[in-house]
Amino acid sequence: MKKSTLQIALLTSLGLFSINALSADHALEHCIQAVKKEKAGDMIKLEKLNIAGKGAYELEIRDNNGQEWEFMCDADSGKLTEKESEVKDPNSQAFKKNVKVTEEDAAVIALKAIPGTIQEVEYEIEDNGGSSYEFDIVNDKGVETKVEVDAATGKILETAIEEWEIGEESDEKR
Repeated sequence: MKKSTLQIALLTSLGLFSINALSADHALEHCIQAVKKEKAGDMIKLEKLNIAGKGAYELEIRDNNGQEWEFMCDADSGKLTEKESEVKDPNSQAFKKNVKVTEEDAAVIALKAIPGTIQEVEYEIEDNGGSSYEFDIVNDKGVETKVEVDAATGKILETAIEEWEIGEESDEKR
């Protein structure tokens, strides 16, 4: 078991993923239950995000085949709002079949919107089959913002400020 998976398992067993520790309502518990119904696997990361002033949880799961999945969940209602799969290689057929914007051009777009240093890039397949780049950008104050750029159009799909994170993927750049 990887360190991040072990951390999350330990926190879960200690009840630190419970509502009392992380939220004023039952939203996080609902999010976790909804993700478990959607996809079996190990939770490897949980993040609390602020998207345009609204709270969200991003839960990352690694299924039994080693595939990673990201689920976005509304922090007020506990309802899933988005599901994406991740690919490690931007040259994978599932990702590159939709790409018209290079990673370099997408990075320029993301950094123009949110100046800082790119710490990580993820290659995501949206639920509708579209491809996107997700850049984790840290500004000079240490605030991390996720900027998701559509790989076909170059349009920014979403920006989200990370409030906190539990767990870490083994291949994250830091």
